Amino acid sequence: MTKTVSYYFTPVSPWAYLGHERFVHIARAANLQVEVLPVDYGAIFPVSGGLPLARRAPQRQAYRLVELKRFSEHLGVPLNLQPKYFPADPTAAAQLIVVVDAQDGTDAALRLTGALMKAVWAQERDIADARTLAQVLAECGLPAERLEQSRDDAIAQRYRAHTQRAIEAGVFGAPSYVVDGEIFWGQDRLDFLERRCR
Repeated sequence: MTKTVSYYFTPVSPWAYLGHERFVHIARAANLQVEVLPVDYGAIFPVSGGLPLARRAPQRQAYRLVELKRFSEHLGVPLNLQPKYFPADPTAAAQLIVVVDAQDGTDAALRLTGALMKAVWAQERDIADARTLAQVLAECGLPAERLEQSRDDAIAQRYRAHTQRAIEAGVFGAPSYVVDGEIFWGQDRLDFLERRCR
């Protein structure tokens, strides 16, 4: 029986970026059905005890950079610790992922997600900018009209619904992978997810 994994993330999370390609590989190897669910952590943090990065204590912010560097080097995934366009409003990019998932399918949505994350964390590009989104769409071989479609109220509502679903599932951080109600929080839990889905 095919297992389903709900993949909750934001395209501006460096941790989601570091784990994205490994997650996709694990999902394909285990024949998992993936639900691609970009969510708004600005709405999730207030109800889950989280804080946006700028409001965290200085020592936590400093240690985050240490850990990002460690994982980037360990995984061999290039990452700018302090990219030019971070933080960026993820809403437009997230809604673009939502519409691509609906119109072009899971594989296309995962491909776009990886490209958007790479744009932020490795390519110094602004994914809050419509021109960047149009370029990334083209680079992924996806229809240009998806950008306009992503601005539709129905897509915004779906994005909000994903966020509410994350809250109800107990999700509090990015990325989170949920299988049969069990949460695996963080790219450093992918080994546990892989064992769970064998």
